[in-house]
Formats: sequence, structure tokens, C-alpha cells
Amino acid sequence: MNKIETFPNPNKKRNYKIEISCPEFTSLCPKTGQPDFGTINISYIPDKKCIELKSLKLYIYSYRDKGSFHEAVTNKILEDFVKSCDPQYVSITGDYNVRGGIKTIVTVEHKKTKRKK
Repeated sequence: MNKIETFPNPNKKRNYKIEISCPEFTSLCPKTGQPDFGTINISYIPDKKCIELKSLKLYIYSYRDKGSFHEAVTNKILEDFVKSCDPQYVSITGDYNVRGGIKTIVTVEHKKTKRKK
């Protein structure tokens, strides 16, 4: 699995939202081995780090040969994203193409909790 790289947030004093769309997402259905296609949409408010886009692209492409259900893939992307940059907030939506007459959209979110002093 490719690592999602980061760089220092250039404007830590201001909250701002970054939106990323990955319209060429592909993974494999674990039941049939057939490809699943979709769009991964990421919306996040950075804290100390921002995501480096080339590494995110390579990370997303690394799913092409992996068998995983839509729910599992979307949650795994969230976990790896949070582990990489520890954002204030992130929402990841997997908008998967119709397959067998059914369309799936999976949305997962993470919000940083305040630490007790």
C-alpha cells in the first residue's frame, strides 16, 4: 500500500476546506473478482498538515488490484487519511458506479476531538 504523504499547512491560523475528487477509482469485487468503478470525494479541513496530491493519487491507484467491499474501502481510505494528516475534519464519499442494477454511495466522517488539558 502506498503511503499518503503530507506537507506543512501553509496557513495554520485560518480554517479552510480542501475538496479533492478522484474520478478514476477502481477496485475489485471480492465476490466476483470483477472491477468496481467509482469516484472518491474528499473534503477536509487541515490542521498542521495537508495532503500531497501525487502521493494521494498513487495511494488511490493502489486499490486497483485489491478485492474489497465498498464499505470497507471507503472506511480504510478514511483511516489512512486521518493517520497521514490528522485533519480537524474530513468527509470521504465513495460514489460507486451502478453494478447489477444497484448504485452504492458510502460516506464516512472524522472530526478531531478536543484534547483535555
